[in-house]
Amino acid sequence: MPPKPKITKDMIIEAGFDIVRKEGEQSLNVRRVAAELGCSTQPVMYHFSTVNELKSAVYEYADNFHTEYILTPDDSIEDKFLSIGIKYIRFAFENKHLFRFIFQSDHFQNMGLRDLIYSDYSLPVINPLCEKTRLSENQARDVFGSLFICAHGAADLLANNSLEYDEEYFKRLLKNTLNGLVTVAKYDIRSTDQIDGGKIHGNCC
Repeated sequence: MPPKPKITKDMIIEAGFDIVRKEGEQSLNVRRVAAELGCSTQPVMYHFSTVNELKSAVYEYADNFHTEYILTPDDSIEDKFLSIGIKYIRFAFENKHLFRFIFQSDHFQNMGLRDLIYSDYSLPVINPLCEKTRLSENQARDVFGSLFICAHGAADLLANNSLEYDEEYFKRLLKNTLNGLVTVAKYDIRSTDQIDGGKIHGNCC
């Protein structure tokens, strides 16, 4: 008989990812992964001594998958910046278990919004936004933070079956929100005191 194929660490992580994607985190355990791979629990336990270690590795894989998903351009959406927002929302609809695992589990290391806005992770979003709107980097980061809250709220509702998916509606929502945020950023509107007789007082960028 030919020797059984060696079960590698990557194979185990990918199997765990598939389980979470199809069934949710509650199904991710050593026995379930072993069954998915058609092997005993021994190879799984060899690479991961605890279930938490296994879940942490699967979480990192899922997080990277999510990042690649939203940053891969969608040719049907001309605006690269809005494409990222739409794909963020679409991911939650298409991968509800994964979205909840990434953002609503104990594994999620929730950074502050300011940390997210000013982290290097946001650069793939900030750079095209600056090019599109001619905002400064700081202005673009402020716009990104507000639009992220909008997109994440929609994604969260979709992942928890509290909202119906209508991509055209979400495109309009993000576009209108973006246009409003950019207008505010360009004219530096901080209060209604700056609006007089329908004229906006401020320095246009």
